[in-house]
Amino acid sequence: MAGTVAAPLRRTRVAATVLWRFSRPHTVIGTALSVLGIFAIAAHELGPLPAGRAAFHLFWTLVAALSVNVFIVGLNQLEDVEIDRVNKPRLPLAAGDMTIAQGRVLVAAAAALPLLLAVTQGAIETVAVLAAMAIGWAYSSPPLRLKRFPVAASASISVVRALVVNLGVYLHFAGAFGGGHAVADAVWALTLFVLPFSFAIAVLKDVPDAEGDRRFSIRTFTVRLGGRAAFAMGMGALTLAYLGMAVLGPLAIDGAQPAVLVVTHLAALGLLWFWALRTDPGDPARFTVFYMRVWALFFCEYAAVSLAVLLG
Repeated sequence: MAGTVAAPLRRTRVAATVLWRFSRPHTVIGTALSVLGIFAIAAHELGPLPAGRAAFHLFWTLVAALSVNVFIVGLNQLEDVEIDRVNKPRLPLAAGDMTIAQGRVLVAAAAALPLLLAVTQGAIETVAVLAAMAIGWAYSSPPLRLKRFPVAASASISVVRALVVNLGVYLHFAGAFGGGHAVADAVWALTLFVLPFSFAIAVLKDVPDAEGDRRFSIRTFTVRLGGRAAFAMGMGALTLAYLGMAVLGPLAIDGAQPAVLVVTHLAALGLLWFWALRTDPGDPARFTVFYMRVWALFFCEYAAVSLAVLLG
């Protein structure tokens, strides 16, 4: 009897693990924290909010945002199975842990759910969802397949992460809670910060993937210029983002706690450079660790800015 019960549980755990890997966890966490950070700022600017309505809109916005995230990364995996067998062989489709048909079902469901939710939540969310999905499709799929062109590829990621997520989510919350169409200073500051940061993410993610990208004619900055040049570009963009927020953030975000903005961003910049000086763009495994640490700093950004606003 115990074995009869244990087998379905094991299969369920394996399926959940495969789905989690398919969703690219670092992107899911980044999206969730972005929405939560924007909500915290909106609640401060527009509050006090009715607890029930606030929880309702936050929950369904998270569901929509995470579904769009899964659609984008899932579609990319469907289009890049052969490349991923070289660059990221542990991804479910590349490893054979998930079939192409299963991947297509998941991507279709991840597309349908946020579209359905957006229609019920108003024009702003509908536009944001459609924009993010359209850019994700253009990035990965023929005939455009923008990932082949480094400027267009990095711009696609920057637009979604900086503009669609930050401005779209905030305006959705503002509309839901009677805040009109004014965007909070903190959200504008986050948007300007995330533009160079997401550009850096777009550049740095390709550094460990040079072999597969070169083999399949994906002309990333790394393939065109070399790993060290791409690394330098990414570090330059990240340094600009952190120094800009540390220097201009206290001036741009009315009412925020300036010490929090300055200290957190200079500390993050110092930590970034500490890690950077100990990595090697020529070592894919080592550089991937550094890249994931960059994502960890991205996770912290929304907490830092939200904290500065709340303490102010």
